[in-house]
Amino acid sequence: MNSLHKIYVPPIKIQGIKTKLVKWILEQVDFSTDGKWVEPFMGSGVVGFNFRPKKALFADINPHIINFYNAIKKGDITSQRARIFLTEEGKKLFTRGEKYYYYVRDRFNDEHEPLDFLFLNRACFNGLVRFNKQFKFNTPFGHKINRFSKSYITKIVNQIKYVENCLSVYDWNFICQDFRNTIISAKPDDFIYCDPPYIKRHTDYFNSWSEKDEVDLYNLLKNFKGKFILSTWHSNKYRENEFLTRLWKNFNILTKKHFYHIGAKELNRNSMLEALVMNYSPKIIMHNKSTETKMKSLFEFA
Repeated sequence: MNSLHKIYVPPIKIQGIKTKLVKWILEQVDFSTDGKWVEPFMGSGVVGFNFRPKKALFADINPHIINFYNAIKKGDITSQRARIFLTEEGKKLFTRGEKYYYYVRDRFNDEHEPLDFLFLNRACFNGLVRFNKQFKFNTPFGHKINRFSKSYITKIVNQIKYVENCLSVYDWNFICQDFRNTIISAKPDDFIYCDPPYIKRHTDYFNSWSEKDEVDLYNLLKNFKGKFILSTWHSNKYRENEFLTRLWKNFNILTKKHFYHIGAKELNRNSMLEALVMNYSPKIIMHNKSTETKMKSLFEFA
């Protein structure tokens, strides 16, 4: 991993994405072995994608996220194919408006095509990935018929190209499975980064999260013989995460203030104190701009 490099954003947006927290998280990663980077809750994958381990297992219970990245890995989705698809679908959206968005949403819920998932992810309201009780994508339209401008498509294409290039040099695997199976299969030389749904903060039907899930996660990580980092929330202006003191208090905990922009109204967009829980001593980081390195050759896109 290149220290303090430019942060690359994944092509699939997920609520709670850690883009602005990646550098803070990666500063605390202590992983220098030949083991595997393991993410039991892949979500956007932004942390692992920027760490760029030689070997990684990205797991998630949402099959559509996993299908999308496996399609890139198999070559079914390429950056060039994505450009053509988004250009064509973007023109239809601009011409036919909101009705076309819901047409694609119905098509995706019937056929589960990964490129339709990408289209919906970028055209839906606020980039929210949300499913109903029947596991059908149900996020409404984002009200921008001109969403897929040429520059915006190029931005998404470059994000896919970054993943393509990583997959050409690194041994990364994507699997749809429960976090319990992922953590149980991890070896002592592996490093686990966990970003589960925040307890009492986030619910959808692929990623609902109960107190039992939090307790199961605690027990699995407590007994893990390798190193781990867990992302969770500490507090906001209304309340505190009771599980930090109930479960995680015997681990090292770091905090950082972060502002989320996922509310529909500005008054719902509040800052939160983020927390990192780890089973080893945190690092002391001295920031120096001269230590920042630019990505080279394989990972640079103008």
